[in-house]
Amino acid sequence: MSRFFATGSDSESEESSSADEITPKAPGTTFKQSLLLSDDEEDTKRVVRSAKDKRFEELTNLIKTIRNAMKIRDMAKCLEEFEQLCRAFLKSKTIVDKEGVPPFYIRLLADLEDYLNQLWEDKEGKKKMNKNNAKALSTLRQKIRKYNRDYETEIAAYKENPQESADEEEEKEPEESGSSSESEGEAGDEGVTAKVFLKKKPAAEATSEASKFLKSAKGSGDESSSSDEDDDDGEWGSDTVGSGSESSDDGEGKSASLAVVFLKKAQEGEKTSEKKKDVRKKRHKKKERLEEEAEEEGGEEAEGGWEKVKGGVPLVKEKPKMFAKGTEINTAVVVKKLNEILQARGKKGTDRAAQIELLHALAAISQENNLGQGILVKIKFNIIASLYDYNPNLAAFMKADMWKKCLDCIDELLDILFDNNNIFIGENIAEDSENLGISDQPFRVRGCILTLVERMDEEFTKIMQNTDPHSQEYVDNLKDEGRVCGIIDRLLSYLETKGSTEEICRIYLRRILHTYYKFDYKAHRRSLGLQGETKSEQDQEESEGEDSAVIMDRLCKFIYAKDRTDRIRTCAILCHIYHHALHSRWYQARDLMLMSHLQDNIQHADPPVQILYNRTMVQLGICAFRQGMIKDAHNALLDIQSSGRAKELLGQGLLMRNMQERNAEQEKIEKRRQVPFHMHINLELLECVYLVSAMLLEIPYMAAHEFDARRRMISKQFHHQLRVGERQPLLGPPESMREHVVAASKAMKMGDWRTCHSFIINEKMNSKVWDLFPETQRVREMLVRKIQEESLRTYLFTYSSVYDSISMETLSEMFELELPTVHSIISKMIINEELMASLDQPTQTVVMHRTEPTSLQNMALQLAEKLGGLVENNERVFDLKQGVYGGYFNRDQKGGYQQKQGYQRDQKGGYQQKQGGYQRGGYRNQNQSNY
Repeated sequence: MSRFFATGSDSESEESSSADEITPKAPGTTFKQSLLLSDDEEDTKRVVRSAKDKRFEELTNLIKTIRNAMKIRDMAKCLEEFEQLCRAFLKSKTIVDKEGVPPFYIRLLADLEDYLNQLWEDKEGKKKMNKNNAKALSTLRQKIRKYNRDYETEIAAYKENPQESADEEEEKEPEESGSSSESEGEAGDEGVTAKVFLKKKPAAEATSEASKFLKSAKGSGDESSSSDEDDDDGEWGSDTVGSGSESSDDGEGKSASLAVVFLKKAQEGEKTSEKKKDVRKKRHKKKERLEEEAEEEGGEEAEGGWEKVKGGVPLVKEKPKMFAKGTEINTAVVVKKLNEILQARGKKGTDRAAQIELLHALAAISQENNLGQGILVKIKFNIIASLYDYNPNLAAFMKADMWKKCLDCIDELLDILFDNNNIFIGENIAEDSENLGISDQPFRVRGCILTLVERMDEEFTKIMQNTDPHSQEYVDNLKDEGRVCGIIDRLLSYLETKGSTEEICRIYLRRILHTYYKFDYKAHRRSLGLQGETKSEQDQEESEGEDSAVIMDRLCKFIYAKDRTDRIRTCAILCHIYHHALHSRWYQARDLMLMSHLQDNIQHADPPVQILYNRTMVQLGICAFRQGMIKDAHNALLDIQSSGRAKELLGQGLLMRNMQERNAEQEKIEKRRQVPFHMHINLELLECVYLVSAMLLEIPYMAAHEFDARRRMISKQFHHQLRVGERQPLLGPPESMREHVVAASKAMKMGDWRTCHSFIINEKMNSKVWDLFPETQRVREMLVRKIQEESLRTYLFTYSSVYDSISMETLSEMFELELPTVHSIISKMIINEELMASLDQPTQTVVMHRTEPTSLQNMALQLAEKLGGLVENNERVFDLKQGVYGGYFNRDQKGGYQQKQGYQRDQKGGYQQKQGGYQRGGYRNQNQSNY
């Protein structure tokens, strides 16, 4: 007998492991084996297993993995493992042909098909699946349907009576079924939830076991399926061979030990039969209990008054007990309790919501016991502070419910302060000197309501920053601004009587920041002499208070006079200028900007103030454009538009190209500086105003200096747009705003003002730009006038060399301008020496003077100038290399260059110029230099 059989054992047998003994070996083999085997190989026991056991163990392991994937709805894993299972089943085909298809394999195929069908019918569940799982589901469903056609009879037999087939498996594997029954018994208590949440089937149909793996069966799916896995492990008597395999080495010889391995003991048979009976009893009881619960549930559903809930101990929310029973509640006790609650503030693990509830409960207790308004004000202060602390992250914004609570608490606090004049609050009041109890002395409470309102205003800004501006939610949140402004107005009236000058300036600035960017339509209508259409509108206009201009003037002038901090005064000046510019008060806005000298040191201000300055300059430029001050508009908008970062400089968004220059922390800071959407300036309108202003300035200038080599650009961005338009291979009708301006520029260059007018003012441009102005018609009329005037100037510059004289009446008809206007424009051009001409008053004509060179002469002059410059440069380079010019340049004074004294070489080997050197046309260079 070989050594392999002598040491054979089954490592999976647990019952007979206590009888492990070493098989006696022949006396001569010990030394040889010790030489051949290492210590590790001697310690490990050999396992004798048949091919059937190996194949079926591989199948059961794969089935386990599939069932686990079914539990978690991992379809991709199911598909992968199913393909491996099919390949493993093909490998064991010879064994299957002898023994038949194992029941656990049929059971898996049936369960998997039912499971996939239920998943396929669950439309909502399929929508929630990711792409890979959904694809794997459809693929696996097709494969399993095709694969199951070969086993239709076996699957049908299993589905007719799944209980009996399970019993048959237990008879084949009594040992494993015992353990599986125990696991089923454990899961029996929770197995009800699977049938509760799944849809009920007709009584004739057997419920499918695939329901275990759906999400609705969370309670029982995990445990009940574990019993199935235990059953699968023990199919086909895979481990029965190993029972008592090692207990047979009692010295009867190697042949006897092999026989004992493959025999069952009588005692084991008795044990397994008892276990089988216990399993059947447990299953019977479990089935009865499930039927009873299903009947009860059906009755409850029929009544419609009960609902199935999750198991577990119910969590009863009890109100926290603030004080022990019988405690006398007075101010000192409440203050002590308040300090206890506040001590947990900011600590790790503190439930902030519970802390707010405790403070509300404490406020209610103080009101019930009439402890006075002083303690109530102190608790309210702490409630508002706790609401602000609910979000520890500075970048996060308050949720809607917390925001409403915060506004309510501030309103309640202001109500208390207005109703009780004997309450004094302030940051400078020490906690020791507080007077919270009811006495003859007035209440003194430490706290600053101005700080709370400023924080509320910042939270409102954060809410608006973090809301999608194109959603209804943004509109709903914006409605809260009326309430925010109402709170600020109430606090403003309170601080005007009881606050310090510094506090009044701070609250005035908050009021200004909510007013400066809003256009006062009612004041605008009153200025135009328009009244409301109905009587109710007229009464409403009369009942309303001051105009926004009057309010802004009063608040800003108080800050100018009383404020001691530069920042508040700077912000107030900028807001005042913005408001003037928004309402077309150009001269007041311009004078205030020039008198403030803010442009000199604004670069030292903090970024929010710089953003406000940029917004003010842009609004000032747009105001100048509306008033027809084209040059001023261009100058005001030049810095913002030439940078190419208007969006970022105005605080209206971040540019993607600059993302690499800033890290994540800087990006968060930048986002917190952004202006809310309802305060944005239209960037397309801004660019259009700038480009039209540049066109009205640049086109006449280009016509006047067409042949000037040193011509400078007024607007680089406008020239860039012109070059882009020229590079286009196919010129179609303009579509975008920029294309309209470029097309208008080309028409103006030819003196065709009507085409230019049609490109600048049309339906598309009106809807995009011009209709956004308050006085739309006046702006259009101004634009037409400017286009006519600048087109006239361009025409005269371009075609002056063609005419000997031209009648002003002809020009007036061509450009549809009044004769005095034409006369004025031409006179200015002659005075400024832009046009070489003279006016003949009796005949009303412009007589051109032939002083302008022709284009050929201009080009010749440019060539001569460039050649002269080139010669001078060459001479200087040659002089540096040679030290002297040579005899060629020894000319007299009329000829140009004359060398008075040459260079003498000194002893050190260098060249030294004794006396300064060149004369040209009487000019002497007196500078001396050493070489």
